[in-house]
Amino acid sequence: MEGNYGWGLPVAASTFAGDIDWGIKIIHVAMVGIFVLWGIFFTYLLIRYRQRPGVPANVAKDPLWKSLLPDAAVLVFELFLIFAYALPSWSRIKLNFPKPEESNVVEVVAEQFAWNFQYAGADGVMGRRDAKFIDSTNVLGLDMEDPHAKDDVVTLNEMHLPLGKKTLVYLSSKDVIHSLFIPEFRIKQDAMPGMRVPVWFEPTLAGKYEIACAQLCGNAHATMRGDVIVHAPEEFEAWLKENAPKPE
Repeated sequence: MEGNYGWGLPVAASTFAGDIDWGIKIIHVAMVGIFVLWGIFFTYLLIRYRQRPGVPANVAKDPLWKSLLPDAAVLVFELFLIFAYALPSWSRIKLNFPKPEESNVVEVVAEQFAWNFQYAGADGVMGRRDAKFIDSTNVLGLDMEDPHAKDDVVTLNEMHLPLGKKTLVYLSSKDVIHSLFIPEFRIKQDAMPGMRVPVWFEPTLAGKYEIACAQLCGNAHATMRGDVIVHAPEEFEAWLKENAPKPE
């Protein structure tokens, strides 16, 4: 996992990580360029119009529109970013969700201070959950009278995913606001109590990645972490079978 981080951005391990990275890079390049150009301009003004003996001060008589040209250029650049990059990227990532039947679906339930994950078993249907069934041995509150719940796989602080398949996550919280943050996937999404928030991504690199909580959620917030393990498809299916509940 240490190899995922360097001097720059973490390794890009999802299909839309490249889109996010392009936006970050172009904004940083633009800000450095603006900083340098303004620095050169102000240096020129300090030298050209410095106080000198025998040279009286005078008020510039250039038209107002000339002084507004730099601001207009920045505005045009920002509008370009919004309409040519930000809105199309937002639409691809936040509005065009994959169909559940064509995705790997994971229910993620956050709590102080852990991540719980639920996967459908061999029947392909998530079991019903109810808060009244939550206890120390049933952290998600699965209704074991529901036949669909009997084969569901539940993990703590480990999310297992197949490589090259869209994953659709439904995110919720038992207690306070948390935030699912997977840097290598460029994903950050709040988990809200009383809400079931969808988020999706498609892993492009097998490996192990970190999950962090990006929302201050209590005195042990810093310890609320987990791991994403991305398997080859056949390895993921083998993992599901191996971790499925044994018939009673």
